[in-house]
Amino acid sequence: MLHLHTKAQKLRPARTGRAQALYPCAMDKNIDRFAAAPFIKEIGRGVKGARSMSREDARALYAAMLEGRVSDLELGAILLAMRIKGESVEELAGFMDAAESAFAPLPSPPGDHAPVLIPSYNGARKLANLTPLLALLLAREGVPTLVHGVRKDPGRITTSEILLELGLAEAGSSADILDAFASRRPAFIPIENLAPSLAHMLSLRRILGVRNSTHTLVKILQPFEGPALRLVSYTHPEYLETLGAYFTTAAPPERGDAFLMRGTEGETVANPHRAPRIDWFHGGQRSLLVERDAPTDQLAEVPEARDAATTAAWIAAALRGEVPVPPPVAAQVAHCVEVARALRR
Repeated sequence: MLHLHTKAQKLRPARTGRAQALYPCAMDKNIDRFAAAPFIKEIGRGVKGARSMSREDARALYAAMLEGRVSDLELGAILLAMRIKGESVEELAGFMDAAESAFAPLPSPPGDHAPVLIPSYNGARKLANLTPLLALLLAREGVPTLVHGVRKDPGRITTSEILLELGLAEAGSSADILDAFASRRPAFIPIENLAPSLAHMLSLRRILGVRNSTHTLVKILQPFEGPALRLVSYTHPEYLETLGAYFTTAAPPERGDAFLMRGTEGETVANPHRAPRIDWFHGGQRSLLVERDAPTDQLAEVPEARDAATTAAWIAAALRGEVPVPPPVAAQVAHCVEVARALRR
């Protein structure tokens, strides 16, 4: 059985030890350092003066960042410069090329459906997080469903916490993931297990206080060897155009399709009260899959509280048919099943 990391039977955890986890560059004085100053000079000139990198330069820079070959000072400068400038499509593509080369790919599961990828890096603050419901409904239809994300996020209820309440343990290897698929269960893998170097880049938010480009990359990650359907969300309007251009001009079509929608508190599950617009990207072409619902005063039935235990109990009731699945979520499931089946054909 192929595992995510070829040198270990189990997935390697992220670096242990606080200093090593937060400052890996400082721990190895013999590392071949990457000269980042020329890149910082171009991207660090502010919103109006900065120039974007080519795809190849972006790949080289981000690969060096993931490998710990950029000094802490330069790394902070790069992350903040990109935060201010914003990623171009070419930069996003180059970063993604490096990101997907930083870990061993997952084997494609057998069956009638291509896998569906659900990134979960936001959780819920106001509405109950129904991402686990989406994943469980897809898996019940026989669709291999992989959720990847964070275990916890202060002030939010994560998908991981709800899945644990439902009795679904996280995956520790590709064998665990394939076992879940074979049993028609969704698999959840923490980003620390899937791609430790990306998890480290995400963790820098605790130091810098702001998100960085990696928070966008993990939402469009495609870790399977074969094609998959990616469910992708955005929160800021400018990312609708950037991600749309990425999937039409820069994403390799053989990697599969993508559904792009405005996130429900950042999650890629349809808003239970009002279906969002969903754009479908297939073979470099963009089409409108779902029109946004008109405003309405009629609200779907959802959990009264948003804590993990209450949400898990409500989701279990929905799976048993005791409470109705919100229509936008049910429609999202149907679209995913159809496209996942078509991708496998």
